[in-house]
Amino acid sequence: MNKADSKDKASHLSAIVANSLDTPAKTQDLARQAYQSRTQFHRLFRTMVAETPAAMRRRLLLERSAYQLGHTGMSVTDIALDANYNSLEAFTRAFRKAFRTSPSIYRRMRGPHYHLRADNNIHFLAPGPSTIGSPTKGGSDMDLFDRFAGNDSWHTRRLLEYAGTLTDEQLDRTLPTVVELLPWRESNKTLRQLLENIIFTKEVWTAALSGADMDMNGPPKSQRSPQAMLQRLEKTDIELHRIFTDVRNHSSWDDTFVDALCEPAEAFTFGGVFAHIMTFNAHRRLMALDALRQLGVQTEGFGDPMEYEESVAPWNQQVAVKTP
Repeated sequence: MNKADSKDKASHLSAIVANSLDTPAKTQDLARQAYQSRTQFHRLFRTMVAETPAAMRRRLLLERSAYQLGHTGMSVTDIALDANYNSLEAFTRAFRKAFRTSPSIYRRMRGPHYHLRADNNIHFLAPGPSTIGSPTKGGSDMDLFDRFAGNDSWHTRRLLEYAGTLTDEQLDRTLPTVVELLPWRESNKTLRQLLENIIFTKEVWTAALSGADMDMNGPPKSQRSPQAMLQRLEKTDIELHRIFTDVRNHSSWDDTFVDALCEPAEAFTFGGVFAHIMTFNAHRRLMALDALRQLGVQTEGFGDPMEYEESVAPWNQQVAVKTP
């Protein structure tokens, strides 16, 4: 089976499970739709989709429940029954284990995300103009969010990898040329400071968007090596991209949230914050790129989104599951 056939087969198997959420279907029922025995279906599904049919079905049902809690007026009991749980207690236990909070608290939080971690990147997608009449969303298409968010993360990783080849003395050497354009106090006198500001900016806004606490003094020195910053970047990118992906999928860029980390607290739009992060981190990235070259590092490219398009294609197909 070639790569295209494998992708089509995986998509077909995933769709069988995704389209079963409104029925009490068991694995053997799903296997019949694939014209396979229960054992064959289970083995093939796990191999091609990287998840068992039952696990994927439970996860999609919980993702749909989280969406319903945050975006509909359905009662928690009705949502539990809709997710095929026989009791509210059983649903609450499963939901708490998956989302680390109870359904009632999740509803009050109005959480901006409802996707659970999945290596296959197959998730519940809320109904909307982009999903009506189509069994999939996204496919290989890239929108502006994909380009800006993806390029920022991709280029920042490359800068950190370049920086990882330098000594501490080089990382902390005062740069001969420093451009201070930003309206707030921010030290950009060394390459390490430039890179730290890129990562810390994402961490601060991720905390603000998710309602988490944040030490505004920044991490200790042990967390400011290129390798440690790369780990921090990967960690914060998972949450930040998840939040903004949900905003994008709901076309909620103009919706507001309260940033409790500000003194006093302020309200911002999701779109304004995303544009803010991308704009000023692009400025910092270009300064860091120039600093690397001043330090003698042979770098490639300029962090252009078109370079990102040519180098990376992370646009995996997602299965769209309609709500009732």
